[in-house]
Amino acid sequence: MSDLRPDPDALLERIAQESARRGRGMLKIFFGYAAGVGKTYGMLQAAHRARASGRDVVIGYVEPHARPETQALVEGLESIPPRRVEYRGVSLLEFDIDAALERKPDLILVDELAHTNAEGSRHIKRLQDVEELLEAGIDVWTTLNVQHIDSLNDLIESVTGVVVRETVPDSVLERADEIELIDIPPEELLTRLRAGRIYEAGQAERAIASFFRKSNLAALREFFLKQAARRVQSDVEADRRSRSIATTWATAERLLVCVGPSPSTARVLRAGKRLAQAFDAPWIAVAVERPGMSIDSTVRSRLAAHYRLAERLGAEVVTLSGEEVVPTLLDFARSRNVTKIVAGKPVRAKIARFFAHSVVDDLIRDSGEIDIYVVQGEGEGARPAVRPPAARSSKVPWRSYLEALAVIAVATLVAVVLDRVGLQESNVVMVFLAGTAIVAARCGRAVSAMASMAAVIIFDVGFVPPRYSFTVHDVQYVVTFTVMLAIALFISELTSRLEAQIASGRIRERRISTLYELGRQLTSISGRAFLAAAAARKLEESIGAAVAVYQMSEGRTIEILFGGGSEIARHPVSEAAARWAIEHDQPAGSGTDTLPNAVALFLPMTASQKTVGALAVRLDSPDRWNDPEERRLLEACAGSLASAIERDAMSLAAAEARIDAQAEHVRSSLLGGISHDLRTPLAAIAGASGSILEADTLDDATRRRLLEMISSEANRLTRLLENILRMSRLEFGGASADLQWNILEEIVGSAIVRSRAELGGRTVHVSIPAEPALIEVDGLLLEQLFVNLFENAARYTPPEARIEVEARVEGRRLSITIADDGPGLPPGSEERIFEKFHRAHPTVDGSRGSGLGLAICRAIAKVHGGTITARNRASGGAEFLLVLPLAKDPPRIAHDAGRAEGPERAR
Repeated sequence: MSDLRPDPDALLERIAQESARRGRGMLKIFFGYAAGVGKTYGMLQAAHRARASGRDVVIGYVEPHARPETQALVEGLESIPPRRVEYRGVSLLEFDIDAALERKPDLILVDELAHTNAEGSRHIKRLQDVEELLEAGIDVWTTLNVQHIDSLNDLIESVTGVVVRETVPDSVLERADEIELIDIPPEELLTRLRAGRIYEAGQAERAIASFFRKSNLAALREFFLKQAARRVQSDVEADRRSRSIATTWATAERLLVCVGPSPSTARVLRAGKRLAQAFDAPWIAVAVERPGMSIDSTVRSRLAAHYRLAERLGAEVVTLSGEEVVPTLLDFARSRNVTKIVAGKPVRAKIARFFAHSVVDDLIRDSGEIDIYVVQGEGEGARPAVRPPAARSSKVPWRSYLEALAVIAVATLVAVVLDRVGLQESNVVMVFLAGTAIVAARCGRAVSAMASMAAVIIFDVGFVPPRYSFTVHDVQYVVTFTVMLAIALFISELTSRLEAQIASGRIRERRISTLYELGRQLTSISGRAFLAAAAARKLEESIGAAVAVYQMSEGRTIEILFGGGSEIARHPVSEAAARWAIEHDQPAGSGTDTLPNAVALFLPMTASQKTVGALAVRLDSPDRWNDPEERRLLEACAGSLASAIERDAMSLAAAEARIDAQAEHVRSSLLGGISHDLRTPLAAIAGASGSILEADTLDDATRRRLLEMISSEANRLTRLLENILRMSRLEFGGASADLQWNILEEIVGSAIVRSRAELGGRTVHVSIPAEPALIEVDGLLLEQLFVNLFENAARYTPPEARIEVEARVEGRRLSITIADDGPGLPPGSEERIFEKFHRAHPTVDGSRGSGLGLAICRAIAKVHGGTITARNRASGGAEFLLVLPLAKDPPRIAHDAGRAEGPERAR
């Protein structure tokens, strides 16, 4: 009976996937092979049906094709107005994701998934907009053409001659919950094109002459159907796993080719390749290694050659481990939905076939629904030298034999003692059986067989009547001898298998530990040189081999990230081998057919996007290249290092993109923020000066008024530029506080004097305590802070307003409050007003500030180690609180005749 229990790993993976998708929207892709096949039309038709069934359907964005049939289907569905973006003098329409999230329908239609958004949008790609909608729990329907799939980009370019710039990752199709195929024959598509139902007449003719040639459309359709078939096959596999079905579903052909050490395997592999081509099916080359069996170097080299041949022929190479070959093969075949198994015909003597079944016989008997193809070999040659672990060495294990004889001697002495005290032979037998079990557990099959024979002989001669003779008077002792020998051999067999499994487990543990430690180190390091050094040192420590890491730069020159002074780097063939491995994404160097005279094996470091470099490994023994598990460990380490380098490069690119975005934001904000402030005073200066120059008769009062306007606007322009420069110095560390002892009252008084013109008729009430008499601050910077606050208060309060400045000491802090009785701050803007270029409501004269004054105040407070915050007063108006730290030991001021010596206090 077959085991129908689900695979625990598959069950856990499915639970994790379902948990990740909980609360996430469903993605449906209307998939086609070219523009005009009817993707948008089919999506809109399905949307009308969904709306009729009661779903809340909204059009987020539909490409405005000039196609009457498509436009007719847009009517009757609610649409979110597109967002208009000005880009290089052109007005573009883009999907408004904020409006979609605010509307939050049950289902939204977003056309053209691969579209690149206009500059200034929240996301670079429309795919990212769709991902945000899905995360918000909104179902999304979208459209996609096959030429926009990333992995097919270069193939489609080579076929059509057209470079497709907008692509999406292949994982988008894999993660889609549903795919609807929109397909029409190329002839019908060309008929639509000529009829003007896709493009206008002139554009249609150009399209037919270039991209829409019939051969191009046929190739695109083939790519499209293959992608659809792969998706359907993955859905079938997922359904089989979810239902724990052990039998094969022959929905698509998949071949498995058995790999062994026999010379005929090469012919079997080539036959499997031909069958895979005939069935247009993927194929897997599988070898089964039995724990406890040893293979000599010749056979292992032959196996490695077979693995390389299978890889060159395009097979997926898999090595399995199992006690029984056939059950292991069939379990794997059913788990991968294999429909046909190809094996070599065994060449065995008749007497051997009589006593035991071959692997092919067992495959045919147990394969069930899987077809078995038996291929004639090229001649078996010498039988592979497969030996148990005990026979690995040609040297005689004298130490094990001596140890076994010692154990049997001790057992004999104990048996003599038991015999002398009058115990029966059954007790004596137990002593010898225990001795043989100990030998079997420690010394292997051959030694345990010798020990068993010695124990049987000693027991027969010394303890079985007639004693000191090989003659046995009772036949029951023959059974005792046989059982002793069988138990000893059985225990030695189990021990040998256990030792082999322990050794195999240690090797696997070492490999897993290497990969774990390597992954842990790579995730905590940044910088490609540091990543390469960490990975190389870990490999050198784990496998005892010299390692070098190569990378190809943008100029296609090879550079060494690690191991520049090693023997690998000095060898003249190494650079050529590294270049070939990177350019062809295939191993090169020692142990391969490409540049085999190299001193190391060069493995390509392939990441998700491209091959980023080559990992060069020089092992101490060439036979280690023949171990497929050793090769897989190195390939896994190369892949981990490639992913880490790619992640580091992407992090750098993302950081640069953030810096560019921030710089662009600052530039746009700066231009938008100061353009009006610069234009207004310049226009006033230009107008006033022009009036003075052009007017012949101006009275003195008018001329003076114009000159005062020029002076005032020039001062305003100067203050704006000073604010910009000061903000730049403060923000980027170009300015620091020059701390000196100053009198706070003088600083506030000087700021009031400087702001007298802006304050106008507003009254300023100052309340400053006598202590501390001195504060350690940068007087110029702190004065500028008060000037900015006074100007801000004057800008947003009526002319008769009252401004209050109050200082108080709270422990080791000085708190200064600047308050007014104006309209106050807009709710929620208490923190935003300190951001650069942020502007609150218009000023009393209808203008807006530059948005730099309060940002400079916060920067000045920060360089003093203090803080500044804002809030609305309960009685009305705005209140700014400046908190500065106080020095522990300010200098003392001596008094003489009621006057202060040193700085004078301004009252």
